Amino acid sequence: MGQPKYITNLEKITELSEKERSKLKEITENYVFRVNDYYLQLIDWNDLDDPIRKIVIPHENELNEYGSWDASDEESNYVVPGCQHKYTTTALLLVSEVCGSYCRYCFRKRLFRDDVTEAMSDVAPGLAYIRQTPEINNVLLTGGDPLILSTKKLRTIIEQLRKIDHVKIIRIGSKLPAFNPMRIYEDEDLLQLIREYSTPDKRIYIMAHITHPREITERTNKAFQALYDAGAIIVNQTPIIKGINDDPNVLAELLDKLSWAGVTPYYFFINRPVAGNGGFVLTLKEAYDIVEGAKAKTSGLGKRVRLVMSHVSGKIEILAIKNGKAYLKYHQAKNGEYGKFIVLDCPDHASWFDDLQ
Repeated sequence: MGQPKYITNLEKITELSEKERSKLKEITENYVFRVNDYYLQLIDWNDLDDPIRKIVIPHENELNEYGSWDASDEESNYVVPGCQHKYTTTALLLVSEVCGSYCRYCFRKRLFRDDVTEAMSDVAPGLAYIRQTPEINNVLLTGGDPLILSTKKLRTIIEQLRKIDHVKIIRIGSKLPAFNPMRIYEDEDLLQLIREYSTPDKRIYIMAHITHPREITERTNKAFQALYDAGAIIVNQTPIIKGINDDPNVLAELLDKLSWAGVTPYYFFINRPVAGNGGFVLTLKEAYDIVEGAKAKTSGLGKRVRLVMSHVSGKIEILAIKNGKAYLKYHQAKNGEYGKFIVLDCPDHASWFDDLQ
């Protein structure tokens, strides 16, 4: 299969009825719609609750008033245009405003608006900041999706990062192993780039975003294998999403399939309270119980995953929620209080850290 064809007009999704397309049109006027024909083939169109459908096809709940555009206040982390520095050793370069397809639950929906320019085509200011900040030893390329960029553009960025001696790890956050795995294994230039710059002492990590086990197809595994053969390390992170993967059996299957493919299960995220995402939200207790149920069904390899919230104050790990209490630890902290342990009352309705205070 060659590169998939992209679709940005809901009218071209003929599997939806005319009535459905008409109802959903208002949503696409508020939130970007983009998908490709490869990913559409994974949907069971006879099932209105199909989880793959819910990942990319707009839903009426997106118009409900809920949350904010920037729930984790990423704006406060910008040190120069296009570069965030929240935690001491890690910098983020927002290099792309475009994704392979748009997840309806995306926590950066704000990027896909005409009036937002957080991702920068010119990464020079971010690179200069990283060059001048020796405590930064790893850099995450994010967006949008960096693998949407041309390999030539990626090479320019990665070559410049590799000239900075204190940057040991380069991470690339991408949904393309699920949305468009062919972009990976059919691009010999991309694989050669990884071979050159993912070395035994300075690795390139692919931060894959596999949300549901059905996204792991033969082509996805072929992309994983190509990345491994080129010398990349692959880990996976995904939010726990109502109606998509909020089932211990589904998450256990995801953990198993990732482990079998050699992909490290890294993070399960609590869905951030972002505008348009209200229909995808679980309570903290629901999410915790689902994750623990899944971990009980998988091997120790799958149990490595951590359940966390990316809050304005830091990355907060949920250790347990029992008897109306939330037991938490700062896995990362913006103010340096790494490892701080907290016990807070956890009301039944609580779905975010701020609901616990």
